[in-house]
Amino acid sequence: QVQLVESGGGSGQAGGSHVLACKASGSAYNDYCMAWFRAPPETGREGIAFIDNNGVTSYSYTIKGRFTISRDSAENMVYLVMNNLKPEDTADYYCAAKPCAETAYDIWGQGTRVTVSA
Repeated sequence: QVQLVESGGGSGQAGGSHVLACKASGSAYNDYCMAWFRAPPETGREGIAFIDNNGVTSYSYTIKGRFTISRDSAENMVYLVMNNLKPEDTADYYCAAKPCAETAYDIWGQGTRVTVSA
């Protein structure tokens, strides 16, 4: 079972950049697909960036072109580089994992908050 711990949350201004990191521990990390989800205030959680165990990525339309997901399999890390931040990017951000053969993400980090001011 993989365990996840996010870091890098904080505050920033619109137009700026921010990087979130997720450390995965446990066995078989390289068999897992990874993702970043976010939950804006008073809004449900949405998946925004996904990367499989071959490094293939996909993004939601809300952040495509601004955010980049990557993984470092040697260090068991997943990153989310966020550029051109907007106030609507304010949210709790969660790292998630699942065995790539499964459908649903069911392993979650504790979340880290990013606040973007205008």
